[in-house]
Amino acid sequence: MSSFKEIRVPNIGDFKDIPIMELRVRPGDTVAVDDTLMVLESEKATLDVPSPTAGRVREIKLAVGALVSEGTVILTMETDTDGDISSPTAATRGSDTQLTIHSSTEQPQMRGGNGAAGRPDHLAPPGLQSEAVRIPHAGPSLRKLARELGVDLASVRGTGPRGRILKQDVFDFIKTRTTAEPRTQTAGGLQLQPWPQVDFSRFGPLDRTPLSRIQQISGANLSRNWVVIPHVTNFEEADVTDLEEFRKEINAEQGKSGPKVTLLAFIVKAVAAVLKKIPAFNSSLEGRELVLKRYYHIGFAADTPSGLLVPVIRNADAKGVLEIAAELTDLAAAGREGRLRPGDMQGGTFTISSLGGIGGTGFAPIINAPEVAILGVTRAQMKPIWDGSAFQPRLILPVSLGWDHRVVDGAAAARFLVCLAQLLADFRRLTL
Repeated sequence: MSSFKEIRVPNIGDFKDIPIMELRVRPGDTVAVDDTLMVLESEKATLDVPSPTAGRVREIKLAVGALVSEGTVILTMETDTDGDISSPTAATRGSDTQLTIHSSTEQPQMRGGNGAAGRPDHLAPPGLQSEAVRIPHAGPSLRKLARELGVDLASVRGTGPRGRILKQDVFDFIKTRTTAEPRTQTAGGLQLQPWPQVDFSRFGPLDRTPLSRIQQISGANLSRNWVVIPHVTNFEEADVTDLEEFRKEINAEQGKSGPKVTLLAFIVKAVAAVLKKIPAFNSSLEGRELVLKRYYHIGFAADTPSGLLVPVIRNADAKGVLEIAAELTDLAAAGREGRLRPGDMQGGTFTISSLGGIGGTGFAPIINAPEVAILGVTRAQMKPIWDGSAFQPRLILPVSLGWDHRVVDGAAAARFLVCLAQLLADFRRLTL
């Protein structure tokens, strides 16, 4: 003979007014003894409330978000027993019904059984899914972290058991939001597949090293720039044979009293001159307007222990090569020693990324938004160049120009590199 019983919240210790985070059953579900009926979450723990008896759920008295305490009626159940379990004494007796309690940092495990307790979230009835979304399944410490980071947990997809939100889920959400919002607004809502999740430890030993703050910030910016800006790269070779001889003469004259002059100092000076001749490369795109800057602040990529930094040589067009060389030396040293100020890396209108001191034959650097172009420089090499009657050994410097196709075109980029190569081949042209 079946009967209807009220199922109440059992003994939950000193906890009172605990919010319901999940309902694991709905009317009509058949549950077994110890199947989870709902999940509570206090300030310190997550509690699974099991069923004290087997039967069929007739009516649920509570909703997600409701506050419950010991003895609160959860639901009405139809059972085949005659025993009365509706009294607080029977319903809350710890020896009859045991709670599964997880600390706020622990990930609760999925319970088995034939009833609703073992049902994954993606198989839960639509009614339960919509209710569960209203209050995200996350521990108190994670909720505090989310508040500090300004993250709405209702927008975060949990990857833990039963959709529980983990700390890594919050960090992944922040990364996705940083890169996805510009994509949606500027790139027409680019849709990407989820990042592959691989357990690398299955294949061998490994170490984990956290990214530095600079790497985290630059990584997000570079991802945005690569997705939003339609990059095109042109390549050119500049004959710097005579310039290199001139550079050596200057360093010999300066000795130890003056700054060491590198090819980069000449390149900075030459780039400023080219930007004056072709001002579109010294601009920024703002909506439907092109902002043409009448100052020439040249940034250069500096390799530091903390990551890549871009100090800026201000008013490079008005400075001589020796002054530029001294600033390059000082700013690079400040970057390595962690002494760069925020102002040292602001206001750039064009960036140079030089790998000449390391090597390589060419590369395509990513544009440093909101700039519209970037110059890549690699190591100069001696090559045989035909002079009309014989091959002559010449020092050739590979350069590449990455540019934003929304602002400039291939013809302008080619003219930029040709002009730059002419200046580097014969630096006297800067006086013309």
